[in-house]
Formats: sequence, structure tokens, C-alpha cells
Amino acid sequence: MEIDVRRNVRKMGALLVAIVLYYVVHEGAHLLYALKLGVFRRVAFTGLGVQIVTYREQMSDVQTTVFCVLGAAATFVAGWLLVLLMPRILKSRHLFFRAAAFYTTIVFLLNDFVYLSVLYPYVGGGDMNGIKLIVPEGAARILAGVILAVHLVVIARYVYPVYRDRFVSG
Repeated sequence: MEIDVRRNVRKMGALLVAIVLYYVVHEGAHLLYALKLGVFRRVAFTGLGVQIVTYREQMSDVQTTVFCVLGAAATFVAGWLLVLLMPRILKSRHLFFRAAAFYTTIVFLLNDFVYLSVLYPYVGGGDMNGIKLIVPEGAARILAGVILAVHLVVIARYVYPVYRDRFVSG
């Protein structure tokens, strides 16, 4: 079996683009809201990525919850926009663009909801710490899990088959 180096480089590059776009959209939503409220402190580079740090003591619990929800809301909306734009995206003859759009769609639809429903207790509370100031933790986890389940079905039944067929057919 021969290894297709160009194909693997395209996949890895597209995945890297998806990860960078995830941070731009998710953390960008946090940043814009923090700037709007006048509570932006700094951008922190952590072991797991990037964080927008605020002057929390200047925010109400509701503002903190909104701040923490906005990142997931932004990737949710962006992910669904990519799903809706798939027919136009797939008309592109640029394989890298299509691959980046595919991986970005998957990252946007899954990442925050896997984290909020399952992973956050094991990797630090992050956004869930702010969400549970107003929303009961169990309810937030269940809602994130339901959204995750819907997104998994959409990916399995629509996104993946359509992209797979388009990549196979050229």
C-alpha cells in the first residue's frame, strides 16, 4: 500500500486550519463581548490553547454566563453556516479549501459540545464554570449532550457522506 504524501499533507494542513479557525471564532466571541463590557484583561496562551482573560470582579454572574456561552454559540452558528453552505463549498475545485471546510465544520459542530457535556470535569472547568453560575450544571451538560447527539447524526448522515462522495468523484 502506497502512502499518498500530498493527500496526508492536505489533510493535516486542513485540520490545522480548522483548529486555528475554531480558536478565532470561539475566543473571538469571548474577546468581542469582553471588549464591549470593558472587562478585557489579556489573551493568555495556556497548555491547551488560548484564553481570553477578563476582570471577572467587574462582571455580574449573568454577564459571566453570557461571556462563557458566547464561544460555544459562535461555533454552533458558524458550524451550521458551513453545513448550509456545503453545496457552494463543494463546487470549489480547490481540494485544500474543501478539506479545510470539511474539518472546520466537524470541529465547530463537535468540539464545544463534547467539552461541555463530557470532558470539562477532566480538563478544567473553563466555560462551564461561568455557565453554571446561572444554569444548573446538569441541565447545561444534558443540553450540550443533546446538541452533540444531533450534530453527530448530521455529520454521519449528511456532512461526511456528501464530502466523501465529492472527494471521490473529484
